[in-house]
Order: sequence, then structure tokens, then C-alpha cells
Amino acid sequence: MDRSLSPRAPRPAAALLAAAVTITAVCAGDVLARGYPFGPRTRSVNDLGNQYVPFHAHLWDLLHGRAQGGLLVNWQSGYGASFLPDLGTYLGSPFALLVAVFPRDRIDLAVYAVTLLKTASAAAAMAWLLLTLRPGRRWAAGLLGASYALCGWSLADASYNPMWLDGLIALPLLCLVGERALAGRRSLPGVLIVALAWTANFYTAYMATLGAALVLLLRLLLARPPRRQALATAGRAALTTALGVGLAAPLVTVVYFGTRHAYPGRVRQFAPVPAEDVAARLLPATYGFGSPALYVGLTALLLALALPFHRAVPVPVRTGWTALVLAVALSLQWGPTHLVWHAFATPQGSAYRQAFVLCGLLVIAAWHALAYGVPGRRALGAASALLALIVVDAGRSTLVGWYTWPVLLPALAGALAGLVLLARAGQRTRLAGLAVVLLLGVQAGESAATSAVATRMRLAHLDDYAPWGERQTTQAAAVAGADGWPRYRTDPGREQTVGNDPLLVGGEGAQYYSSLTSEVLSRTLTALGDGWTSRGRNVQSLDNAVTDVVFSVGARVHSPPDPHQKHVPPGGGPVTVTRQDVPPLVTVRAAPDSTPFGPSPYRNQELLLGSRVYTVPRVTVHDDGGRPVTSRRIGTGNALARPTITARCPAGTQVHLWAPHFSGTARLAGAGASARFRFAFPRNRAAMEPLGRAPASGRLRIELTPDRPGRIPPGAVGCLDTARLDTAAARLKATGATRVTVSDGTLRARLPAGSKGIAVVAAPRIAGWRCATGDGPERPAGGFHGLIAVPLDGTATTLTCTFHPPGLRLGTTVGAASLLTLVLLTAVSAVRRRRAPAPPTTTSPRERVTTAL
Repeated sequence: MDRSLSPRAPRPAAALLAAAVTITAVCAGDVLARGYPFGPRTRSVNDLGNQYVPFHAHLWDLLHGRAQGGLLVNWQSGYGASFLPDLGTYLGSPFALLVAVFPRDRIDLAVYAVTLLKTASAAAAMAWLLLTLRPGRRWAAGLLGASYALCGWSLADASYNPMWLDGLIALPLLCLVGERALAGRRSLPGVLIVALAWTANFYTAYMATLGAALVLLLRLLLARPPRRQALATAGRAALTTALGVGLAAPLVTVVYFGTRHAYPGRVRQFAPVPAEDVAARLLPATYGFGSPALYVGLTALLLALALPFHRAVPVPVRTGWTALVLAVALSLQWGPTHLVWHAFATPQGSAYRQAFVLCGLLVIAAWHALAYGVPGRRALGAASALLALIVVDAGRSTLVGWYTWPVLLPALAGALAGLVLLARAGQRTRLAGLAVVLLLGVQAGESAATSAVATRMRLAHLDDYAPWGERQTTQAAAVAGADGWPRYRTDPGREQTVGNDPLLVGGEGAQYYSSLTSEVLSRTLTALGDGWTSRGRNVQSLDNAVTDVVFSVGARVHSPPDPHQKHVPPGGGPVTVTRQDVPPLVTVRAAPDSTPFGPSPYRNQELLLGSRVYTVPRVTVHDDGGRPVTSRRIGTGNALARPTITARCPAGTQVHLWAPHFSGTARLAGAGASARFRFAFPRNRAAMEPLGRAPASGRLRIELTPDRPGRIPPGAVGCLDTARLDTAAARLKATGATRVTVSDGTLRARLPAGSKGIAVVAAPRIAGWRCATGDGPERPAGGFHGLIAVPLDGTATTLTCTFHPPGLRLGTTVGAASLLTLVLLTAVSAVRRRRAPAPPTTTSPRERVTTAL
């Protein structure tokens, strides 16, 4: 008997083969694309460079005891951000811990290695699942396991969103949990698998859970057990899932409440892509950001298409799996089911994040077509005809480029040849071996080419960032040399390298980019003149002396523009550090001004500071002919190509320009260098910039060079009296806390005796802060223009603020209840097994023969 067809065939061999093919294909694709770490092209595009690499760097710091903050509060980003929601969103996977074994300056390589291991693990898990669903050849399970892990969704989307790869792993694992429920086996391992999947990344785990539920439902329909047994199976699966999700609740709930308090993103309406684009994404070497990446390899696709015509497969099996694949495919294109797949919220990015579930179902359908025997001539002919129709339809799509055909045609020929050889091989081992090698080679080759195409196309369409190099090393050294936390903050600078510079190179600044960026932080910094990208979720550093005093930024790093970025002008210079004498993190305001923020960021800064330090003059915008522009609208390609702004400021004051809807450069005549403004509706908002000192005459002429249409607001110019600012800073320092200590989610301050009014903590008043003065009870912290504020009555000399992540108490309660229930169920099950009568120690001759077969 062929051991590869035995139900007891070793699954580890298939899993290892799947993982090996997957790693080979991914690395080969990066070699072809000349991508990191095999070439000069960076792989840090979009959120990979802006979020995931910096967050993994912060995890490295936490694991090595070098981070400012802990599991509750990240003191490095956004002047103090809740960290548990970010941990659950980006770093919940156990694979993330592997970054600790890499050097800090090889963090990009660490994330790449984690990505490889996750992808390989998904391949191994799928190979294991396939052999569990039905006995079959081990090499075939390895091949199809690799085709799942190398699906288009993995190569094009999840490769630079590595936390999504946990969902790729979760789908086959959760299907295995369903198989355990179907077999009536113990639920403890299944509960732990569900908990691990939802902890690693609950977003894709939710989609994987839906997919696994559909697979279990089909398995029940095909098995047709008695109604009572079917309900028992469904109940076991539901209980296992509920308990697993309950164990993950401490992290899931804080992420949920973190999204409730996050700055609202763009609301999108779902619009299905044309059918030809869907067809195109089934083929190798195609790419499109907003379309479903359904490529699984031509071998798997041919087998899935052959399943309905494969007569060796029982009719219910081929009908059921084909219907499920078609139903899920249609659900991707229908608005109501699209919302169900995405937890009832259309994503801001790609609208087909559930595509990996359909890829998994295609692979499982292909497995059933192969596990019952290689499809015959008629089935392969019908599959080839269907594939030809798909190719013809895809040919109408703009997603198919010239580079698709040199990959598609040889891969198709190889897949067909391999399947035909396999069908004719019979007992001829050499012919079968040749077919297997050919099929494995086709899968690895076309996947490598698809990965290379996706890498090159992403670099052409998305922002990209350089891996760790000399720039980051110099910045990190400058930050470390100036560090004085918690006496003062050190901001890594306005000229950012990525969207989370404080996490990557150190320091404690305003800069912060996360899907969970708090609304209070974004709105407060925007009111103070800060800029942002990603529609408000990526707040930037603000190079402004007033906000530095307010937020206790005592040292600021100044770097040249990042030469890797395409939008920055050429030029450079040394990395420098400027210092400023600032108040402590906790200050006392005897008579706080409760006037709400208004439209002027200069007046808003003064409200937080508690002193008047700006002159805000009237400004006039002129076109390049010197004529006033009453609308203040400027743009390119017309008479306003070189507009100017004129105003009057007191001599010697620091001139600032606030133009949130201006994109281009601005230069104060006679002051030297230009300042860069970046605005692109609705994604980017430009930050306030310092331009230099007002001349002795007080007459200002600001020369603008716009690169797109924009607008200059009233009150755009602010003239900062630095002497007044120094006086205000000295007063706040004299009446502020005499000592401040910070430990993860706890801040303690010693206040001068007799302090009255309010104590203001230079941190955003995000949900979860509770404060107490003296020996008094803890109460929810108040707010002062977006910052933490605590009333003082003159008797207390100490202040203690602690952070309680919203949802953690609820999640802990649910988790404890789930754990208790699991322990009780496990104990009851163990008692029942112990009391059950022992099976007979002998078997009849007929039973022995049956077992041997």
C-alpha cells in the first residue's frame, strides 16, 4: 500500500516541504526584484516603513529594557500614547518576539525574517490541514500548502502588512479546530489555538473564523450526521470559539476601545471592481492595489477548475466545494457581505482584505480534485477551457501588463504538462518524480515572478523608506546624547525619516502614526498648527518654541532632509541639536484660561502657555505681478505661479508661517533657507514652519513657490517675541513640579507647597487617565485644552496619575470567566474519561484485519 495515501501518512514531511518551497519562492522573488535584503531596493513601503518596522523596533527596546514606557503607555510617541491597543494590533503575534535576537540596527532584517517565518508557517499549516481533510500524497499537500501561502494576497498585500499574515496562518489552524469538533475530540487545544489566533491579530482572525465556520458547515453537510450529532458538533465548535475569543479578550477589548477613541479615518463606500480585474488577479504577475489578489498558482487553479468535472470525486463533494468557492467569490463583490467580512466597516485601504479566505478555499478545492486521483483528460480539458476564458476576460484589464505573459504562458504549459505526466505515470516512479519536480518548479517560479512584480509595482505606486542606515544611526546617537527624560523631552526632529521616528531612533516627541492615534491628540496638535498625513492619523513633529515649552521639549534634533524621499530638495548638512530651558512635565496654572480654541494656532498656543507672546499681523497675498489676491488662493500654471506674502512684524521677532493648505516652499526674503510645506487634500495637512527673524524695518516679504493649488489663510503669519516666551517659561518652571518620575503607566510629581488652580501634565488627555492629589482618591483626569489637568486646592504637595487602558478591566473579566469555564470543562471531561469503562484489551480477527487495512 502507498504510504502517501494512508490516513496516517506523516504530515510533518508535507508541512516541511510546503515551508521550504514557500521560503525559496519568496527569497527568489526578492532576488529577482533586487529587493532588501538581496539588493538595493527597499521593501519598506507605505505602512511597513512608517508603522510596522518602528513598532517592532519599540518592541525590541521593551524586551531589552531600553524603551521609555511599558506595556500600558508609550511615552515616546504622541507625547504619551496608550500602547496596549498598538501591541494588540501590530505586535500580538508570538513571531514578533523573534526581533529580540537580532541587533537593533538590523531591525529591517528582523521584520523580514519574521515575515518569512509567518508565510512558511501558513504553508505548513495548510499542508497539515489538507492531509487532515482527506488522505493524499504528501508532496501534493506540500505543493498546495505552498500555493496557499504564496497566494496573491500574501505576496502583494500582506508582505508589507506582516500582522495580516497571522490571519493567513489562522485560517488552516481554525479549520483544524473545526475538524477536532467534528471528530468529538478534546476542546482544550482548539480553545488555545483560537485564543492565539485572535491575540496575534484579531482583525484577520475574525475573517479566518468566518472562513473556518463555512468550511465546518460544508463538512457537516457532506458528512450528513444525525441531527443531534450535527448540533453537538456545531455547539462544540461555537463553545471552543467563544472560549478562545474570551481568553484573548484582555487584548481584543483594549483594541476595540482604542478604535472608539481613535481619530476618525475616511469613510468609504464599497464599490466592486470590474469582473476583468477579478479575473486578472487570478493570474500570476498581475498587480492592483484595490482589487482582490486571488492568485494561487496555475496548478492549484487548474485543479480547482477541474473539480466540478472530476468523475472520481463524489458528486456531493465536488458540488459542495465548488458552490462554496463560488459563493465566497460572489460575497467579495456584494456590499452587504463585504461589510460582514470586514466587521461592518469598509477599510480605508484595500477593500479586499478577506481575499486570503477565498484563496484558501480554492486550494482546498484543488486538494479534493487531486486527492481522489489526478483529473483525467476530460476534466483537465474542461479546466483548461475555463482558464482560457479567464485569461481572455483578464486581457481586457489594465492590471495585466506585458510582463504577465512571459510568466503566464510558460507556467501554464508547465502546470498542464506536469498534471498530464502525473496522470500517465501510474506506477512509473521516474515519470511521477519528473511530474512532481516540474509542478513544484512551476509553483516556485511563477510565485517568485509574481512576488517580484508586486515588489516593483509597489515601489512605483506607494511611498517608500530606506532601511536602517547611516542617517538613522546618526539620529539615534544625537537623541541618546541629548536625552534627559523625564526632566524634559528630546524630540527627534521635524525632518522625519519615517512616520514613527521616536520609536525608530529614540526620543519623546509629538510624532506618532497608528490606526489608533487618539482623536484628542490629533485635534489638539492640529489646533496648535501641527501638520499630519494619513488623514490625521499620522501627526508630525512641530518645530515651534512655544509648543516646546508647553510640552517640555528641552532638546530638539535637526536633521537634513532624508535624501531617500523623492519630494525633498537636494542638499544636506550635519545633524545638530538645539536646547531650550523648559518647564517640567507638570506645571501649575493659578488662573487657567478656559476660553476654547479658536481658528488661530498662534492664539491657541498662547492659551496653553498662559501668556501673550505672538504678534499676528494682517497679511496681503500678491501675485507675481505685485497685485493683491483677495481670495488668497494660489496655484501653479497661471499668473499666481510665484506669489508673495507681505506683512509687518516687530523687529527681531521669530517669523512663523501657518499655511495648512499650501504645498511648496516658502522663504523669508533675506533670511536664507526655504521651508517646505506639504498639503494634499484630504491626505496631508502642512505644519507651521519657522522662517527666520524679522528685519529691523519690520517689513516682511515671504516668497512662495507652490507646486499645486492651495490657499493662504487669514492670520497666516505669527511673530514670536522670544524674550516674552523666555519669561513665560521661567514663570512656569518656577511654579511647576519640583520633581517628576514616570514609570510605564504611572506619573508622580512633587508640587510646591500652596499650589492652587490646576496642575497640567504635558500629555494628551486620552481616555483612561485617573489622578489623585495628596492622599485623596483617584478620579478621572480633567482636561485643559486637550492636556491632562487636575484641580489643586493649595493643600496637596503630590500628584499621582495612573493610566488604565479602556476595556482592559472588561477584557480581564471576560478572560478570567473564560479561563474558569475552560478549567471546569477540562476537569469534568477528565473525570468522565477516568470513570468510563476501559476498552477491551483484545480484538477479534476481523477487527485486526480491518485495522491493518
